[in-house]
Amino acid sequence: MGSKAKVCKNHTVDGPRAILKVIVMDEATYVCDSCGEEIVVPLDLSEGPTQEYVEDCPVCCRPNVIHVEIGEGGEATVWAEPE
Repeated sequence: MGSKAKVCKNHTVDGPRAILKVIVMDEATYVCDSCGEEIVVPLDLSEGPTQEYVEDCPVCCRPNVIHVEIGEGGEATVWAEPE
């Protein structure tokens, strides 16, 4: 029976050499193209690795097309462009 190794967020894995990397990102930021403000947006990983949606800037109220790309390692790239 293998030993249990405790890793982040209370996940455990069996085996002395088992490695589990858990990356949990629930927010990212983009810079509004109209006003230049940095805006925090929630990430919904269940929507897939490539996402695109329209959101009004909470500062200047202009619409932005938000692009989200989730890499295989769990890292998120987010950018915006005017609608």
